[in-house]
Amino acid sequence: MHTELAPELAQNPAAQRARELIQSCVHCGFCTATCPSYQVLGNELDSPRGRIALVRQLLQGEAASAATQQHLDRCLSCRACETTCPSGVRYGELVDLGRGLADAQAPARPLKARLLRALLARFLPSPLFGPSLRLGQWLRPLLPGRLRRAVPRRQRVLHRPAKAQPRQVLLLRGCVQPALAPNIEAATQRVLAVLGVQGVPVEGCCGALREHLGAHESARRDMQALVAACAGRSEPIVSNASGCGLMVKEYGRHLPGDAAAAAVAERTQDLGEWLLSPAHLPRLRAALKPGPLPSLAWHPPCTLQHGQRRADPVEQGLRQLGFQLQRPRDAHLCCGSAGTYSILQPAVAQELRARKLAALDELGAEQIVSANIGCISHLSDARPVRHWVEVLADHLSD
Repeated sequence: MHTELAPELAQNPAAQRARELIQSCVHCGFCTATCPSYQVLGNELDSPRGRIALVRQLLQGEAASAATQQHLDRCLSCRACETTCPSGVRYGELVDLGRGLADAQAPARPLKARLLRALLARFLPSPLFGPSLRLGQWLRPLLPGRLRRAVPRRQRVLHRPAKAQPRQVLLLRGCVQPALAPNIEAATQRVLAVLGVQGVPVEGCCGALREHLGAHESARRDMQALVAACAGRSEPIVSNASGCGLMVKEYGRHLPGDAAAAAVAERTQDLGEWLLSPAHLPRLRAALKPGPLPSLAWHPPCTLQHGQRRADPVEQGLRQLGFQLQRPRDAHLCCGSAGTYSILQPAVAQELRARKLAALDELGAEQIVSANIGCISHLSDARPVRHWVEVLADHLSD
C-alpha cells in the first residue's frame, strides 16, 4: 500500500518505519476474519485493515481526531491478524507506532481516562501493588459489591518451596503475577526441581504494561533495568508469563542498537518452550504419580500463539506427558484480557470473555488451563482457570 509522508513527518523515524510496514499490506481483508474487536463491533475501522487505513491517513497529513484515537485504542494487540496475514504485515509494531502518532496529534483524552491510564501505568508495576492487593483482599468482605468483585480472592499456595538445586535459570514471572497468583511461581519451582533446576526470580517489570499505555519513557527505563538485572549471567531466561516473555523477546525492536538487550532477547524462552522440550520430557514423565491425568481445556494466550508463536510446545508436551488436552472452537480469538484492555475497554472485553468461556465450557474438561496471568485473571472472574504448570505440579510424585 503506497504511502507518501506529509512534509512535517518526512524526518520522523516513527513515521518512516510505519510507512515501511504499511507497504506490505495489500488490503485483502483476511485479517477481519480473525480480529476479535471487529467480530464484536462489526466496524471496519475496528479491524486491522481499517486501522491501517487510519494510520496511513495520519502519515499523509490528515489530522488525528478523538475517533481515530478510539479506534486504535480498541485494538487488543492480540496479533491474530499477523498469524493469518498472507503478506506478513507486522501489524503489532505498526499499531503501536500509529497510537504514538495519534496521541501526539489528537485532542487530549477526557480527564477521567487520563487519570485512569496514569494510575495503571504507575501502580500496577510498582512495589506497592502487592501490599495494596493483600490489604484489599483482607478487607474484601467489607467492600461494596462492585469493588469486592474487582479484588481477586487470595490464592492459597499449594506447593512447598523447593530446595536449592545445582542448576539455575533466570525466571521472569511478571510484576503482578507474584501477588495475584503466587502458586504459579511455587508450581514452577516444584517442576523445575524435578530437573535439578532452580528458578532465580528476576525482579522488575518487563515494560510491556507501560509501553502499551503510551508511557514510552517509563517503559524504556523498565526494559533497561531488566536488561541490567540479567547482564553478566549466562543462564537461560525462562518466562512463566507469556506476555512478559513476548515483550522481552522483542527488546531488539524496542531498544535498537543495545547489544545487551538483544542478547537478553535471544536467551529468553517461554516456560513451555524450555521445560516441555524433548530433552526434559522423559524425566518429567518419570516423575508423574501413577494413575490417570485430568482432561484439560487449553486456552492458548495470544501472546503465546500469535506473538511468540510457541503454543505448540505446550500442547504437544502436555499430551506427551499423558494429559488429555483440547482446544476450544475459535481458539485463535482473544479472551479480552490484553493487559489493561479489560479495564479500559470493559464492554468489548466482557463480550469476548463470555464467548471464550462458552467455547471452553463446551469441551466438558475437568480443568481450564492457560499460560498468562492476564488471561487467567480475566477468565477466573467467572470460572476457575489455572496455569498449566500448576496442574503439572499437582501430579508430580513427592
